[in-house]
Amino acid sequence: MKLLHKDIEKDNAGQVTLMPEEAEDMWHTYNLLQIGDSLMASTIRKVQTESSTGSVGSSRVRTTLCLCVDTIDFDSQACQLRVKGTNIQENQYVKMGAYHTIELELNRKFTLAKKIWDSVVLDRIEQACDPTQKADVAAVVMQEGLANLVLVTPAMTLLRAKVEVTIPRKRRGSCTQHEKALDRFYEAVMQGILRHINFDVVKCILVASPGFVKDQFMAYLFREAVRQDSKILLENRPKFMLVHSSSGHKYSLKEILCDPAVTARLSDTKAAGEVKALEDFYKMLQHEPDRAFYGLAHVEKASEALAIDILLISDKLFRHQDVATRSRYVRLVDNVRDNGGTVRIFSSLHVSGEQLTQLSGVAAILRFPIADLSEPEDDSTSDEE
Repeated sequence: MKLLHKDIEKDNAGQVTLMPEEAEDMWHTYNLLQIGDSLMASTIRKVQTESSTGSVGSSRVRTTLCLCVDTIDFDSQACQLRVKGTNIQENQYVKMGAYHTIELELNRKFTLAKKIWDSVVLDRIEQACDPTQKADVAAVVMQEGLANLVLVTPAMTLLRAKVEVTIPRKRRGSCTQHEKALDRFYEAVMQGILRHINFDVVKCILVASPGFVKDQFMAYLFREAVRQDSKILLENRPKFMLVHSSSGHKYSLKEILCDPAVTARLSDTKAAGEVKALEDFYKMLQHEPDRAFYGLAHVEKASEALAIDILLISDKLFRHQDVATRSRYVRLVDNVRDNGGTVRIFSSLHVSGEQLTQLSGVAAILRFPIADLSEPEDDSTSDEE
């Protein structure tokens, strides 16, 4: 998604102009839209014309309309988004108040205006427009003296760093210069990884090379991680995966991503963090039920007690048509973040999101047990809901 113009502040009115560039962007747009918003976009309208002789003809014209959003339809299979509403701006082809349907298109900009922009919507725009937020796969493609560090998103490959170091050949009776240059090279690659890879987002790091370069680099990397007590590298060691490549150039990435072992590994990366969080919740529910809450009323009480460590919430809840209900979910997310908790927003299109929806769509893992929620309160709360 490309951000073309932004004139918004949290909890205020404003508008943003965006351009969807890939099918996944339609899903982001679907989560941005709410009934009552104003949407301006290009569309095709069938127009009837009457000639001077009285004959009536029809033609299809492309025009820009501004609609007050009334209905939002998203086709998850085709990733198509249709928005229905009434025209709210003067137009030569469409009368004020006339009903129309706009189908948003890739690479065609649209402008979205809201009366209130809450934190969840602003986060969604940031996530959709920042390619590094989606890059949950990184790769280091290397050979002796050359390394390319790239981030792989669903739509593109971003080169973040290129390391080139001249490596002298081994000489008979002395390998000192060769080994020192290799160590300098490996050190530069390690610093590139630490500088450019966000380990909170990236779920898998592919290290690829011809021969044994990748193995030697990995041995160096974790030897140095132990020596320097680099917790971030040691904690994320399982994310590294060694793969063969024909060279250290960027174009070798294509053959790496076609490797069946890599394909199998990457199929699990997209929502690996969400899946793990849900597994942790179920384990907590089984072994320490006083530290695992679900249902809006119970989770809100835990939030009031500043007890939430990880909040699990489905993006489906933020599409609620009732403004007051939606605001309640947004307030919960803001409170958890303000109090140092982690918020994981699950996609309702993912299996883990469907499982969370069965648990009311909102759950929490607590920092400490809360056991004073009595059964009568539970019953009355559920009756109110």
